Amino acid sequence: MNRLERLLRPKSIAVIGGGAFAPNVVKQSLKMGFAGDVWPVHPKRDEVEGVKAYRSVSDLPGAPDAVFIGVNRFATIDIVRELAQLGAGGAICFAAGFLEAGADDEDGERLQAELIEAAGTMPVIGPNCYGLINYADGALLWPDQHGGQRLEPGTRGAAIITQSSNIACNLTMQQRGLPVAFLMTAGNQAQTGLSEMALGLIEDERVSCLGLHIEGFDKVDGFERLAARARELNKPIVAMKVGRSEQARAATISHTASLAGSDAASDAFLKRLGIARVNSIPSFLETLKLLHAFGSLAGGTLSSMSCSGGEASVMADSAEGRKLRFPALSEEHWAHVKSTLGSFVAVANPLDYHTFIWNDEPAMTATFTAMVSGGFDLNMLVLDFPRNDRCSDADWWPTVRAFEAALKSNNARGAVVASMLENLTETHAAELFRRGIVPLQGIVEAMDAAEAAAFIGEVWRRSSPLAGEVSAQRTEGVGRGSARRKGASSTAAMTPPGPSGHPPLKGEGNTPNEAEAKALLRSAGLAVPQGVRAASVAEAESAAEKLGFPVALKALGVAHKSELGAVRLNLRSTDDVRSAAEALLPLGSGLYVERMVEGGVAELIVGVTRDELFGPVMTVGTGGVLVELLKDSATLLLPASRAEVEAALRGLKMFPLLDGYRGRPKADVAAAIDAILAISDFVLEQADTIEELDINPLIVCGEGKGAWIADALLVTSSPLATQRAEGVTSEDTPSRTAAATPPDRPSSGHPPLKGEGIVSAGE
Repeated sequence: MNRLERLLRPKSIAVIGGGAFAPNVVKQSLKMGFAGDVWPVHPKRDEVEGVKAYRSVSDLPGAPDAVFIGVNRFATIDIVRELAQLGAGGAICFAAGFLEAGADDEDGERLQAELIEAAGTMPVIGPNCYGLINYADGALLWPDQHGGQRLEPGTRGAAIITQSSNIACNLTMQQRGLPVAFLMTAGNQAQTGLSEMALGLIEDERVSCLGLHIEGFDKVDGFERLAARARELNKPIVAMKVGRSEQARAATISHTASLAGSDAASDAFLKRLGIARVNSIPSFLETLKLLHAFGSLAGGTLSSMSCSGGEASVMADSAEGRKLRFPALSEEHWAHVKSTLGSFVAVANPLDYHTFIWNDEPAMTATFTAMVSGGFDLNMLVLDFPRNDRCSDADWWPTVRAFEAALKSNNARGAVVASMLENLTETHAAELFRRGIVPLQGIVEAMDAAEAAAFIGEVWRRSSPLAGEVSAQRTEGVGRGSARRKGASSTAAMTPPGPSGHPPLKGEGNTPNEAEAKALLRSAGLAVPQGVRAASVAEAESAAEKLGFPVALKALGVAHKSELGAVRLNLRSTDDVRSAAEALLPLGSGLYVERMVEGGVAELIVGVTRDELFGPVMTVGTGGVLVELLKDSATLLLPASRAEVEAALRGLKMFPLLDGYRGRPKADVAAAIDAILAISDFVLEQADTIEELDINPLIVCGEGKGAWIADALLVTSSPLATQRAEGVTSEDTPSRTAAATPPDRPSSGHPPLKGEGIVSAGE
């Protein structure tokens, strides 16, 4: 039995406390028709809301399954200890003033620790939360009003968990027709985390889907187990994860003391697990309605029908830029639809069927049946009902019946989409649900819902490992990397990390210079151009002559070379090298002479940072000096699969450049993926040491020519052993992504553009 079973589906409820809140819990359960026992506990009252009251926990007739504790924070701890000793099934802790108080209350952290100790193994929800509404059984441990209704026997509904009690209260007031089976608030998650609550709810056969409002993740592996189980049960999950802005992240910390993690990493985590993410409460509710009705969608192909060209245009625009599409009709399909409408109507998708057939139910049925026969993943009928206080909706129901008949005859999924919330009432929504049609309110929100459902379906269809296996891969990253890379030597063992706390400084002990960093990457089997350190102008001249022109010259010990003018590119003679060396030598701790990489098609940035929650997180994006300006990147949690890396590259705005944009040569995408995976392996094998790795650019050459690390910034928790870095070149160890020496300057295949042609060895 699940640890939360008794708490979530109680047969007896105890309510402890006075004031207005605790008695309201008794009142709510009675009003909802809870069939179990309700035991109020009050030291002075004989009854609460007409129900016999008990003076203390010890006077209760038995161990309650669920308890609402509505007393102050100090008394809460004593009561929790007493309940745990009695064998209660679990408790809701309403009181605030624990860890969420932060530095404003010196007692908060201590009291939360005492609360956890007092509970022992008894589940505790909160503190600092409203609690639980079980609409399936009529069990409410809820101190405030709510707007929901009891779930009809034999039906299902969504389960919702929030980290905000006020948001939860507002959600109960929704008038969108969404059936809700359970609603919970997580509060501080002191002992019981959101993922464990969700795992307890998702097992209930009366739950159709799950909605999560997330401020911070309690346990990474807990969410991985949740996602895997949701997939097994075919119960999709949508999350409204806050924290995109700095203000939201600050509010999260002050509100629930959650560990939010970086938003990019959180987004990557949810995507990996197949948990759809939406950004607003209306989209959250509309997505839950779609998931409740149909589950995930097989894909993102849509049809749309309306009696307005304006609405058809709005529908088309609203799908733009999404992973949704309104595919054009085939000739046969077009002819079929056309035959039902006549010559005056232009047939397309989205379809404006005009008003010629309005209120002609047989004609509308024929048109709708023809349109939805195209095998779309979701069929949308745009239909705004008139207001019921001044108008009649009688003429609208033939349209609904025609759509219903069309869907049934094609075994298709359909949604009625109202352009405005108020134009589809709760009564209308309930009737549409009854007919097997999902009511969606708001065109943008409808698109959000469809995109979310299609995303979940896409992830669930993949053959990639389930979430639990991904977690195992994260903990076994060293073995995974070693097995994938053949013949690569390991780097020196290092001490555990401490946060760097600031950008690396010139000469800082935990920041190897570029030569040292590249030597380590080279020893890990990555393709790095030949390079030599030089301590003087003469040594730089000699090194350049040995490497062969053109070369790049850089000042060592400088983090952002292009900003400080600490790099010179395309030096083609000894005189060029001499002049550059004289200028650069004073800027750093030495010089680095490196053979230029030519024939580059595109530049990528590959960066790895340590997220406080998710561990090593990789960013892949458009590289070069315009990284901050273009902001074209994707985030991956490590370890990442080859499919994930390829999907990340294909999702970049610059991917067409890699794919032969406008006749340009195609890039060696396979080598780029190999390089990114090798960088991931390198980081995972040194996960206890590496704080940050920034490779910019990774130069991707033409097909078969490899991908080369032109510049690297490495930040570690302690100084590295640098014996490998002294005077080595790329000939010392084999490369895993290309030949051991740089490409023989292949022709790019087209005239160089301004600023293009020879690609730098690093800026």
